Amino acid sequence: MTNKATQLSQNEVERAIFASGCFWGIDHHMRRMPGVIKTEVGYTGGKTNNPTYREVCTGQTGHAEAIEVHFRPSEVSFEQLAILFFETHDPTQVDRQGPDIGTQYRSEIFYLNPAQKETADRLIRVLEEKGDVIATRVTAAAAFWVAEEHHQDYYEKNGQTPHCHVYQRRFESLLKTRA
Repeated sequence: MTNKATQLSQNEVERAIFASGCFWGIDHHMRRMPGVIKTEVGYTGGKTNNPTYREVCTGQTGHAEAIEVHFRPSEVSFEQLAILFFETHDPTQVDRQGPDIGTQYRSEIFYLNPAQKETADRLIRVLEEKGDVIATRVTAAAAFWVAEEHHQDYYEKNGQTPHCHVYQRRFESLLKTRA
């Protein structure tokens, strides 16, 4: 028998916002993570309200292409999502991923609470202790503007896979110590 408090905690949903280059690639990987119930690609971190893709691509709005992830913390932790974020792009590149160049393609975690900030900062320290020079910024979340519909679930709609977001293990030692 479950009580009402248990049901509420199991159904609780949290959000996370990540930017790691073209938002199509991170969306492709995040939506496959068990415990993720919804993803939306969009724009955040800039000065223009409700920007369009064309406006963001000029580099003048200050926005990053980003993803908002809705997840159940009872099934997947923010740390697991942040590890996936770091393992599906190159966090050492400044304002680019592969052939995509510009401030809108920067690596950034937009934290929604102090625990997310602490986790992001800790994971960056782990990578830096391994010798990586991490370009990923950790910034308080601002308004998130959902991108145009044709950008949502892009690779699945078009039968393609990401070319810039290739999975690469970066946290093997961290994961082994927790096993």
